[in-house]
Amino acid sequence: MYKATLHPHQLIFHHPGGTSRGVLSTKMSYYLHISKEAAPEVTGRGECSILPGLSPDDRPDLEEKLQWCCQNIDALIPDFHKHLKDWPAIRFAVEMALADLHHGGRGIYYPSDFTMGQKEIPINGLIWMGNTDEMKRRIEEKLEEGFNCLKLKIGALDFDSEIQLIKSLRKRFNPQTLELRVDANGAFSPRKAPGVLDQLARLSIHSIEQPLKAGQWKEMAQLCATTPIPIALDEELIGLQDENTRKEMITSIRPQYIILKPSLTGGFSSSEKWIKQAESVDAGWWITSALEANIGLNAIAQWTATLNNPMPQGLGTGQVFTNNLDSPLVVEHGKLRHRTPSA
Repeated sequence: MYKATLHPHQLIFHHPGGTSRGVLSTKMSYYLHISKEAAPEVTGRGECSILPGLSPDDRPDLEEKLQWCCQNIDALIPDFHKHLKDWPAIRFAVEMALADLHHGGRGIYYPSDFTMGQKEIPINGLIWMGNTDEMKRRIEEKLEEGFNCLKLKIGALDFDSEIQLIKSLRKRFNPQTLELRVDANGAFSPRKAPGVLDQLARLSIHSIEQPLKAGQWKEMAQLCATTPIPIALDEELIGLQDENTRKEMITSIRPQYIILKPSLTGGFSSSEKWIKQAESVDAGWWITSALEANIGLNAIAQWTATLNNPMPQGLGTGQVFTNNLDSPLVVEHGKLRHRTPSA
């Protein structure tokens, strides 16, 4: 027999986070605590992290569904993937909490050399959207911190201004010294995107995430077939839970990469199925967090470490929030490390 409780937490940004979908100043996370009635002192914690306007779980009945999960936890656990098929963020929270509970409720979800402090994960430095001066300042901060891979959010400013910003970086750092990725969040039209890609290719951009809005499979397939730089699908994966639909999408579009956000793709085992689908069409992949609090971010980092992908991953330490929980994760010289208890 199990017991489950729910703990809502509204996270507050240090500075509003800008994307092409709008500016966020707060976001909600819900912590799910699961324990066995026979050993209530051992508690597994999971996080249901919601991105407004993007998470499939961003629905009026979300809290009602979470409470239902707590009240029916014994019936839910044996087949939670099926029961929560249309609730990827809740599924992620349940899977995370059970992994924590299985390993003693100590915040160790996937024991490895990483959790022992013996392995690091290379990560990209994320540059949030803002005006040109704000983005320049954020870039300089990341460079001073030792990052050699930066990801710039584009699509909110005048594109000419964004290109000039990237050009200024390329004048200072060649592609071997500094890898540059851009994330468009679906900001460009099928008509404009080819010209955007051509300009980015001349600046040796590593890849562009989601240049078109999700759902335009035919147009995205054509773009992926002719693109001068690799295209990574991100939002395109969200909401696709059926294996046949996933296969149809990825074999139709044939992207160069996919990007996995476990909060949005339904957890770890669901994301691993996506990896197999990607590899079936010779597409690469990497893992990105999605503004989880430190509970979720810690679990994602631990799982990512077990995948042994040498590319820079899209992870961090949750420093964007003023009221986050404590974390064992630290970033040093562009790499994520897990502090052992004695560190």
